[in-house]
Formats: sequence, structure tokens, C-alpha cells
Amino acid sequence: MSTRMRDLLGEALAELRYEPTEKRVRAKLGDETALDSTRALLVWEPRRVVPTYAVPEADILAPVTAAPASDREAGGLLHPGIPFAVHTAAGEPVTIGERVGAGFRLAELDGAIALDFGAFDAWFEEDERIFGHPRDPYSRVDVRQTARPIRIEVDGEVVAETTRARLLYETQISTRFYLPREDVRVALEPSALRTYCPYKGEASYWSLDAGGRRYENLAWGYEDPLPDARPITGLVAFWDERVDVFVDGELRPRPGGEVADAMQDEFGL
Repeated sequence: MSTRMRDLLGEALAELRYEPTEKRVRAKLGDETALDSTRALLVWEPRRVVPTYAVPEADILAPVTAAPASDREAGGLLHPGIPFAVHTAAGEPVTIGERVGAGFRLAELDGAIALDFGAFDAWFEEDERIFGHPRDPYSRVDVRQTARPIRIEVDGEVVAETTRARLLYETQISTRFYLPREDVRVALEPSALRTYCPYKGEASYWSLDAGGRRYENLAWGYEDPLPDARPITGLVAFWDERVDVFVDGELRPRPGGEVADAMQDEFGL
């Protein structure tokens, strides 16, 4: 019997998952340290695709009080755009300091309190500040240069073509094709949208016109990526979910499935 790893991981999405970490984890509310723990867990509530931290209540330095239950519900995968207030595990929300609902007491993990990353003003692993959300220890990013011909089309119009692409492979995410800007044939107009990836850094977005239509936030890139993604500095990628990608002259199928759908929902694609 054989099992594809992606399928195995997918089956676990319906469960409350956790992984202990040896990192010292701290978070601040304003200028004050609100929690300081060497007993943190990475926690994924059922159907959550990225982790958050949970710590024993004794490691929270700010007052912890009961918070009103949320009536928010969501189906399908819970991507980072779904608020922390949507809970799928057994437990109860708590207020930390003055931040209502900033924590969630997990009944199945001895009352450890899962923490809303965005409810705190700064997070640190050891003495280094982190952004976005904690990294998943079972995800990684690899970038490889390729001379294979890559062509990007939108409504039949070629918007980019290169033999100098870099392919970015990220666990459970569709392969992304990063191209030199000189090999993009259409004008890229800067967008106000910014997103942050804990693995790659802050992304800038561009809109463009192609095939007689306007496409908002169709392309993105990283001007100053994190170390793991340095090879894609200044390059441009397109949402494969909305464009046609040809590799070696053959059209690739567009990404599909729950993960792709969740990404499209988050970014309004």
C-alpha cells in the first residue's frame, strides 16, 4: 500500500493538530511583554491551513479573562484571511489584557491558550522579530533556475515569455513561475495591495490590461525577500489560477482544489 504525502496531510486537516517547539516565544501589547514562554505549541485548529502559537496560561503575563463567544462560522479551508475569531476546536475565547478574543482556550490541549497573531503588536522567536504568522516546520521553499521556455498568456495574449525563469516550489502550494521584468510584455501598474509571507517576506502587486480587459493584482513580486527566497528578488509572478502558463510549449492545468480555492478567496481572484 502506498500513500501520497499530500493526501495524508490533507486527511489530517479535519483534526486539531499541534507540534511542540523549543523556541522561546514572546509577544507584546504596546511596549509591555504580554507573554513569555519556552513551552509553546504550534497549533492548527481543524481546517486551518497555517499555524498559530498556543501557550500555557501561566506563561501569559497580561490578565486573562472570559470573552464573549463568536457566532462567526466558515466552511471549507480556513486560510489566513479567515479571522481568528472563527474557531473549529472545542474551547472558549478569552480576552488578553484589553484585546477581546485575542486567545482561545483549547479544551483538548489541557487548556493551552491559542493566540491571535494579529492581536499582538510584536512577536519574537528567541530575540528575532517575526511577522505574518509562525512558520510551519513541515513547509519549505525551494527556488530553482531553469532555461525551459515559459510563456504566460491572458485571454490568448502573450504577456510574458522567458527562458530565464526561476521556479519556486513551496510545500502544498502550486509551483510559481518568477520571470525577469524585462521579459514581461505588458505595462505593470503598481497596486496598493501588500501581503506578507513568513517564508518569502512582503509582496508588492501589479495590475495590467490584457485581452481587452483590466486585471487587478494579477502579478506580484518581492523587492527585498527573506533569505530563503533571495533568488526571486525583483522578479514577477502571475496568478496561475487566472492565467495560462505554458512550459516547454505545453499548457499546464490551472491549480485547483481546496487550497487553490482558499487562496483565490483570500486575494479576491
